[in-house]
Amino acid sequence: MKLSNRILNRTLLARQHLLERTALDVGDLCDHLVGLQAQDMLPPFVALWSRAIDFAPATVSKALDDRSLVRITLMRGTIHLVTPPDALRIAPHIQPELEKIPFRKGFNYGALVGLDPEEVRAHGESVLGDEPMPAAQLREHAAALYPDRDPGAIVQAWLYQLPVLQTPPRGRWGDSSRPIWSRVQPWLGAPLDPGYPLEELLLRYLRAFGPATTMDMQTWSKLTGMKAAVAKLGDRVRTYTDDRGRTLYDAADAVLADPELPAPVRLLGWYDNAILSHQDRSRIVPDGNAPPLRAFANQVSPVLVDGYLTGVYKVFTKGTTASLRICPHGTWTRAEREAVEAEAVALLEFLEPTHTRSVEILAPGADLRP
Repeated sequence: MKLSNRILNRTLLARQHLLERTALDVGDLCDHLVGLQAQDMLPPFVALWSRAIDFAPATVSKALDDRSLVRITLMRGTIHLVTPPDALRIAPHIQPELEKIPFRKGFNYGALVGLDPEEVRAHGESVLGDEPMPAAQLREHAAALYPDRDPGAIVQAWLYQLPVLQTPPRGRWGDSSRPIWSRVQPWLGAPLDPGYPLEELLLRYLRAFGPATTMDMQTWSKLTGMKAAVAKLGDRVRTYTDDRGRTLYDAADAVLADPELPAPVRLLGWYDNAILSHQDRSRIVPDGNAPPLRAFANQVSPVLVDGYLTGVYKVFTKGTTASLRICPHGTWTRAEREAVEAEAVALLEFLEPTHTRSVEILAPGADLRP
């Protein structure tokens, strides 16, 4: 069966809870989505606000404090907000790839060339111990142990080599303080679980992002061995083709969305996984309309109209005022502009409830900066 781009779009949005907000609690939603992109403080809160009914940001802060949610380096080598079981069972798949990074020739301009990786790891385990430690304190230890090396590069190596996570206060609502790091086992009171099969992880990916190609799965995870893992799923998956004849895999019991379903306007956070988790993003990003990833690094975020990324926005705060500025990629109808403005007003009220707020839709291609 061939699937149109429109079916793929609506199915992705449905599985991402972007067609209709869900009553799932934060933990269950994180599990369903296999984590939320959380490299910065704000994006997971925007992700949850755009997907969950009556989302209260304090629930995430409380969960980080009671350790029912954690921020840990996982897919694509980036921080994700996940439940502890996912931290323990996904990390063993990701960790071997992370550990290779520091000792590659180009890492920090060769800052670690000549060092013994196992010695560096042993020093890192000793320094981190069982208690959380700020990055600045890690740098002090690195400088003492390796006085002739860049201490920042040593700390980065430790954070790649060791299964670690970020502890509060970073990640709480409104708190973008510098990371404090802990080894995983002392923080969660349990070791990593290396027995979780890759194929089970990929089946969950399909339930949240599918149907998808094996290259989509690899783009999402930055892991290899996709074809072999999918083959192990046997009749638990079914196959389709897309408009270009590529094989798409999906959970056998998963439902495809009606392509005629209306898609409400959604404003996502920068680096939202709905945008980044396929090699071919055309199911949600029309050709030529994708902002470069460096734009996301500047907190530029996607606007979905009729289910597709057709504009970007950014929030600017100064003193007691907050403005949300929107740049369409093309011409929106009057109804679309009104829907975008209404969603933007609601988001800005969520983000900056005590500020004087304004929303502005600019001309297509305009500079977001005031």
